[in-house]
Amino acid sequence: MPESPEVQALVEFLDERIRGRAIAAVDIDEFRVVKTRERPPASLVGATIGGLSRFGKHVGFDTAAGWLMLGFGRNGWIRWLDAGESPSDEPVPEVARIVLDDGAAMRIVDTGDFLGVTLSVVDVPRDLSGIAALGPDPLSVDFTREEFDRALGTRRKQIKALLQEQSSLAGIGNAYSDEILHRARIAPAVHAALLDDDERERLFQATVDVLRGAAADRRGVPPHELKQAKVAAMAVHGRGGEPCPVCGTTILDRTFGGASAQFCPHCQPEHSVA
Repeated sequence: MPESPEVQALVEFLDERIRGRAIAAVDIDEFRVVKTRERPPASLVGATIGGLSRFGKHVGFDTAAGWLMLGFGRNGWIRWLDAGESPSDEPVPEVARIVLDDGAAMRIVDTGDFLGVTLSVVDVPRDLSGIAALGPDPLSVDFTREEFDRALGTRRKQIKALLQEQSSLAGIGNAYSDEILHRARIAPAVHAALLDDDERERLFQATVDVLRGAAADRRGVPPHELKQAKVAAMAVHGRGGEPCPVCGTTILDRTFGGASAQFCPHCQPEHSVA
């Protein structure tokens, strides 16, 4: 699943290449991705792109004719083609393609069994309910401990699930929630309401440090290498059965709230302590 550090790196990569370019064509191979049928992406042909922005895990193309909003779902991504570059012979599950006036193209793909990519054309990003409902973004320089405490609240909800709740905190998915909790030394099944102030402070610092560190590390990495870079950097996520890099204890793989979680039972005891 794309998460904020990789999406931010993608946005920065694309923005350098497409800002000021005009959209020459929008080809839709899978009509179900279009969520604004009365205003299809093809209505933006000829419009100049003023820039790109990230909204949680979503990408917004600011054009002279409106915003094109792209949601990746669980398995969506953009594959970049330079002008004159031929696509590889490898079959690609392309659902849409945006061609620019210089011949470069963005191939929007979805590699999942269930279609998750979405495309919408709106006047402003917040016209989409999913964008309007986003919580504060830990990658923002304005993100504060007070916003974090409000997001956690006093709910009896497992902290891993809460970290992934986009209306609470924008941009975190399954992988980085595991990494954040490991860094904070907090078990994934602990309820937010049970965290004391010291644990909340550790969790806040871990959230900021893990996400911003990952975003810095991914900066400049080409889009087709971002997934591999993310996987290689994981300390516990996807590493069930391997030794914890901190203490050497075997990392466990469990399911909480319908989602898999990897964690260290020594570093992250059920009743976490400093």
